[in-house]
Amino acid sequence: MNVSTPHRRQFLQATGVSLALPMLETFAAPAPTNTPKASRLVCIGAYLGFYTPKFYPKQTGRDYEMSPLLKPVEDFRDDFTVFSGLDHRAKNGHGAWDNFLCGQRSKDVSLDQIVADHVGHQTRHSSIHVTAGKSYRSMSYTKHGVALPMIQRPSVLYQKLFASTSDRKRTEYLLESGQSVIDQVLSDAKGLEKRITARDRDKLEEYFTSIREVEKGMEKQRKGMDQPTPAVQYKLPEFDPIAPTQMLEAEKLFYDLIALALETDSTRVATMFLTGAGQVFTLDGETLRAGYHALSHHGNDPDKIRDLVRVEMEHVKLLGNFLQQLKTRTDSQDRPLLDSTIVLVGTGMGDASRHSNRDLPTLVAGGGFDHGQHIKVNPKKGDAPLLGDLYITLQQQLGLEANKFSNAQKNLNNLFS
Repeated sequence: MNVSTPHRRQFLQATGVSLALPMLETFAAPAPTNTPKASRLVCIGAYLGFYTPKFYPKQTGRDYEMSPLLKPVEDFRDDFTVFSGLDHRAKNGHGAWDNFLCGQRSKDVSLDQIVADHVGHQTRHSSIHVTAGKSYRSMSYTKHGVALPMIQRPSVLYQKLFASTSDRKRTEYLLESGQSVIDQVLSDAKGLEKRITARDRDKLEEYFTSIREVEKGMEKQRKGMDQPTPAVQYKLPEFDPIAPTQMLEAEKLFYDLIALALETDSTRVATMFLTGAGQVFTLDGETLRAGYHALSHHGNDPDKIRDLVRVEMEHVKLLGNFLQQLKTRTDSQDRPLLDSTIVLVGTGMGDASRHSNRDLPTLVAGGGFDHGQHIKVNPKKGDAPLLGDLYITLQQQLGLEANKFSNAQKNLNNLFS
């Protein structure tokens, strides 16, 4: 007798109520023997970067002394690797920040979307994108060069991930309405095929292809709606922290929600943009002397550098809290989520004070790598690796057959051994 393998997401159903179970080993399909070491990717991008003299350890290798900015994550030193000297060899300036996940050219397909194309079909949401603070920049780009919008309100992300039944019914109605429009468009367009030139038929076929892509997206949404959303015990604050000075509060909430999204397998790819504008933070009851962006243009003023590092320290503390959540929560195989989740923390800005896009501070945590090092690259060497080489390694760890990323054509696999 043939017994079908249970679907990876199972539900309890009784008295008309359907409740999603967390990822349980009992209901998980047997893992194939060639399962990649990592299955999730989270990318954190800091617009103003990090003050590298306080971020980079002075020593390299495994026995390095923890740098001041990394002190808040010292307990996780065996779970992350610090890289210095990597960049994309891209042009300088704030305008080139978007290269962070794209490589040498901005608006090329971003790392997260390459991964989402590979694993996104396995979850309700192919990828999610948020920004702590309002942003006029972009972080993620499709293969067509389209910038993906970022969610600024934690409550909006919460609704997206864990919407109520009534919310889903409204969305389903809109999807059905959209389907009827597409059906009519296709019917009208196909009637033209016998009355147009060969060149126009080619254009029409391109149009049909675009329509089919829309249909696929709608069908994915509809199938996702057939699955009850996960029930989570998480209480949002009464108001969204969207004021510029509340950026750190929003950052914390987004980390919490991303951890929940990974735990419930609602998505396997997420990005968060840490904006940097004129907001003046108050830390430990003390209002800093200048706005975040102004502090980044410190001009080697020791007072500004001190306050800049204080802000960046808050980012690292929140990162530590996120890593702790991933380390204590488990997947369907009862492994810590951090073991199968690659967390990339970086920036498109190596030195905000000089608008330099060289030597981008980078940290990689989790994902099944052999961590615990500070790896320093000498960019002056002719064969020096690029940040894109690291991205090739991350893709391979996620099971992608990657051997090229932008202007990079190697990998850094040997550095993790």
